[in-house]
Amino acid sequence: MPLNVLFGFAGGFTVANLYYNHPILNILADEFNVPYEKVSQIPTVMQAGYAVGLLFLCPLGDLLKRRAFVCSLVFFTATMWYARISPIYESDLLMWEPDRIGLCITSSLPVFTAISFITAVTTVTPQLMLPLVGDLAPPHRRAAALSIVVSGLLLGMLIARVLSGTITNYTSWRNIYWFSLGVQYVIFALLWLFMPDYPSTNPGGLNYFKMLWSILVMLTKHPVLVQACIIGFFTASTFTCFWTTLTFLLAGEPYNYSSLVIGLFALIGIASMFLGPVYARVIIDRFVPLFSVILGEGICLIGVVIGTYTGSFTVAGPVIQAFFNDLGLQTSQIANRSAIYAIEPKARNRVNTAFMVATFCGQLVGTAAGNHLYARGGWIASGSYSVGSIGCALLVCAARGPWEPGWIGWGGGWSIKKKDANSADGKTAEAASHMAARPAADVEQAKVNAGTADHGLEELAGEDGENVVRKTRHEEDERKGCALEDTVTGDAPRPPAATKS
Repeated sequence: MPLNVLFGFAGGFTVANLYYNHPILNILADEFNVPYEKVSQIPTVMQAGYAVGLLFLCPLGDLLKRRAFVCSLVFFTATMWYARISPIYESDLLMWEPDRIGLCITSSLPVFTAISFITAVTTVTPQLMLPLVGDLAPPHRRAAALSIVVSGLLLGMLIARVLSGTITNYTSWRNIYWFSLGVQYVIFALLWLFMPDYPSTNPGGLNYFKMLWSILVMLTKHPVLVQACIIGFFTASTFTCFWTTLTFLLAGEPYNYSSLVIGLFALIGIASMFLGPVYARVIIDRFVPLFSVILGEGICLIGVVIGTYTGSFTVAGPVIQAFFNDLGLQTSQIANRSAIYAIEPKARNRVNTAFMVATFCGQLVGTAAGNHLYARGGWIASGSYSVGSIGCALLVCAARGPWEPGWIGWGGGWSIKKKDANSADGKTAEAASHMAARPAADVEQAKVNAGTADHGLEELAGEDGENVVRKTRHEEDERKGCALEDTVTGDAPRPPAATKS
């Protein structure tokens, strides 16, 4: 649990780097003395950088040791916020050179944009932590462990807007970046101290380009991965469509809310995040993942329908939609991850890359479609797109059952109860295969650690009164010796010695 909370905290405040600029774009336009259309490119550039990191950095998690890799990326991200570059004009050519240590924000929009892109590339560290949680958590408790980290990620996406808007409203906009700098170094220190140095899942090495190609190969081999990717695409599009167009709705008639009040709406979504771990333990870990995915999509659909068709005349509509949409998205994502992490234990980072690229594409489509439809038809038009997206996700759920080995159908029945209670997807026994995949040296080290733990337990048991652990082990050794002696001499087995009460 403490490690999951650490990963959730680190993931949330790392992914927040992508969203600090969203509520202050108008202020950045004034600071850089450029039209609003130019600063509006900053979120797009950062999303592009994040996509590059997802596709080209995340697969390396299957090759490198995660602790060193993750800590390096976090340290680099923090340092990039800290590196200042100042402009020098010479012969009408704009050139750049390092000036001094300071905040990475300058009076130049190109520099700000370039640094934003680079930091977005290395902000993918949460997507390296999630597969590691899948490795470390017992399969039958994987959803509960993942839910804590996923809650942290979604929390970071929402709280970034609240923090940025609030801090900028009362102080300078630069302070949100100073805040981010400090938090990134704190995350680096915490991960360096407490993140386990888990071995590489492929210690023999892999060809990097073959690793990238294998992601496409997986999509042709595993129907459950393709199903999860398509569902993730449609569900993520409703999330960004809602939060993008919500600002337009609340800023106009009949509400006319300030930017600070609009930013506080994210707190409604945050409330739903705290239900995720409880829901995952009670529902997702007990039933097949597809059942929880369908429940999550149903929760999203309820929220979207209420918010879309009542939001134009009562603020209760967007409030309900914010809560239900975030809870449903979280439920669906956790269940899908729990299912897909079971298919190839030694390639979980590549599996996660495939899923996240599809989810990220859904976010981009949702943002673009939401803006376009809102401009043409208003709140109901953009919300109706979200209703259709959830409908498509439910159709994909209905196309393939939880026990179907093929691409389409419900072979194996309709049961939602797990056939193997100790597995993540209800049918795949992962613990043995994943342990067998570990290098022999790691297995031997585990045996040594187990012996050390037993020795420590003996000492602990002997600190107060009679050493029950040592006494029990001594009696077991005596019985084994007697059995061996009887085997050699041919005598009948002796009854066990009476134990003193």
